[in-house]
Amino acid sequence: MRAVTISEPGGIDALEVGEVPDPTAGPGEVVLDVAASAVNRADLLQRQGFYPPPKGASEVLGLECSGVVAAVGEGVEDWKVGDEVCALLAGGGYGEKVAVPAGQVLPLPKGIDVVTAAALPEVACTVWSNVFMIAGLRADETLLVHGGAGGIGTIAIQLAKALGARVFTTAGSPEKLERCRELGADVAISYRDQDFVEVVKNETDGAGVDVILDNMGAKYLARNLDALATNGRLAIIGMQGGLKAELNIGKLLTKRGAITATSLRARPVEEKAAIVASVREHVWPLVEEGHVRPIVHAHVPLDDVREAHRLVEDGEQTGKVLLTV
Repeated sequence: MRAVTISEPGGIDALEVGEVPDPTAGPGEVVLDVAASAVNRADLLQRQGFYPPPKGASEVLGLECSGVVAAVGEGVEDWKVGDEVCALLAGGGYGEKVAVPAGQVLPLPKGIDVVTAAALPEVACTVWSNVFMIAGLRADETLLVHGGAGGIGTIAIQLAKALGARVFTTAGSPEKLERCRELGADVAISYRDQDFVEVVKNETDGAGVDVILDNMGAKYLARNLDALATNGRLAIIGMQGGLKAELNIGKLLTKRGAITATSLRARPVEEKAAIVASVREHVWPLVEEGHVRPIVHAHVPLDDVREAHRLVEDGEQTGKVLLTV
């Protein structure tokens, strides 16, 4: 099959489209004919040599996809050949076919076409697991989403708003800030021109926010702690701002706060299947009712994968960039 390969880690020129062996469906797996995949920042890190796939996962990039079931392995009962689906992957989405554990496969939400569905699995599972399953955001609470115009952010804003939370977000341009407001953000903060801690304090009468979804890591750690309310929860899902920072444990104790840091890709198959099942139960109905919708910035053919990576690397996109196969 045709798939994106990397001869050696590096910039976007390292991406090539070549021939690789077709995957086969092992026990408990299905093989999908891929319609589309999506570009995530984790793919950029893998391309650069900083985020290798888990042991046993495909070396091909791509953490989510949509498509049609082409084959089912031994023991698979929930899916059959011809089903239109989307899936959470440990790798392999940037190709014509991919093998995936059956528990990580989702039906297409009603009203979402098979290409657009590729924009949903990774972001929905990331947001739902971190903001709701772990941080426990409730309807009467406040959420701060960093990078609200990205793939994760656009879903986090909509999902939190749909479930009754007050939503704060940061973004880097007037156009992206306005897009965040359109998606439901109550307060949109320019990270270039404003101090998000000051804005949060002003807008909450000094209380702070209950949950923060953070993609920056070290750079924002101290300021995130300042912005947290008493009993607040900081969920770190990215390291765009570095790996190491000093933590004021005294302040964390005073606020009775909690910090979690997770990655989705390397979790055991059973854990990912549980997250996928919870997303199907709680998030898919909101998508089908129109309260949450995938935001797609561009559709880029697989052969133009370098342009797709450039769009994400330069931060030009709002929502997701899809690779169509």
